Amino acid sequence: MKNLQQATERICELKGSLVALDALVPAVIEALSASTLARLIESFDAHAEAARTVLLHADISDVVLTTFERDVARNRALLQNSRGHAPPGPSSGLVDALLLSTTRIGTCLGTRVLTSASGFFFRGSDRLFLVSNRHVFADAESAHFPDRIEIVVHTDAQDLSRHAVVSLPLYREGLSLWREATDSGGAIDVAALEVPAAQLPADAVLQAFDAGHLETRDEQVAVGDALTIVGFPLGFHDTVHHLAVARSASIASAYGVRFQRQGCFLTDARTHRGSSGSPVVRRRLRGGATESPLAWQLLGVHSTRMDMRTRDRSQDESLGLNCAWYADVLPTLTAGG
Repeated sequence: MKNLQQATERICELKGSLVALDALVPAVIEALSASTLARLIESFDAHAEAARTVLLHADISDVVLTTFERDVARNRALLQNSRGHAPPGPSSGLVDALLLSTTRIGTCLGTRVLTSASGFFFRGSDRLFLVSNRHVFADAESAHFPDRIEIVVHTDAQDLSRHAVVSLPLYREGLSLWREATDSGGAIDVAALEVPAAQLPADAVLQAFDAGHLETRDEQVAVGDALTIVGFPLGFHDTVHHLAVARSASIASAYGVRFQRQGCFLTDARTHRGSSGSPVVRRRLRGGATESPLAWQLLGVHSTRMDMRTRDRSQDESLGLNCAWYADVLPTLTAGG
């Protein structure tokens, strides 16, 4: 009991110290000149990146990573917004629209942050949906049951460092709000959560896939084709401009054939925790009649890494293969009311 009491007292001391720092930092920033503040921002970015590299190679939990990224973003926003000294960020027109279709998902239970994942926007029936894996919203196997999620939405087309955090409930009156599907092979690890327009900031800047991005346009899709998986591996991303990172991939199983009779195909890519729910896309070879800024074909939704139970971990490397659920389920998942 004595050890528990000491631990509780220490936690309270740390909370008090953090509150004191929260009061000190703005006061220090206000006393800085514009040139000094600019140097401080540059130095802060460098030190944050160094700390991030250390954390990514350390054996720590998702909660530590999520808290680190959240506080880095909060502190940098504080630096940028101080007395109007924020340098202009890049315009949304300077980045691929694909990066504006993807958002980082933080799962929460009350005020507690649980995990970090990826998701993307899809428009169906004139409504906007957030698509991710079903296991991001609820997973009995890992006892993961958040009651809400948080996503990041850009709010300035000219300065991508400006953003808003949008909180979306996962339940209403005890009923889940997301949509999920099954097929003849069983459950599909894809879910869609409607994003009501009223819950988005009025100046939201984002891109969304739609049914047109599923069309092949007479382009053959085959094993070995180059793909891109865009998401937030281990929560890693451009924390200044709140943009995802892209990993190269290729189709590793017969495309159009249900791998082991499930609604998925395999990709060959280096992926990590936090990439769950990322869009799996292929760059368009030709345009359409009404070309979208998203010049990509949406093929799948990245889910999990594949491995073999019989693999000798001391002698055999991981297969490096991943499961991607076919994206053609999305029009059905987002149709109607």
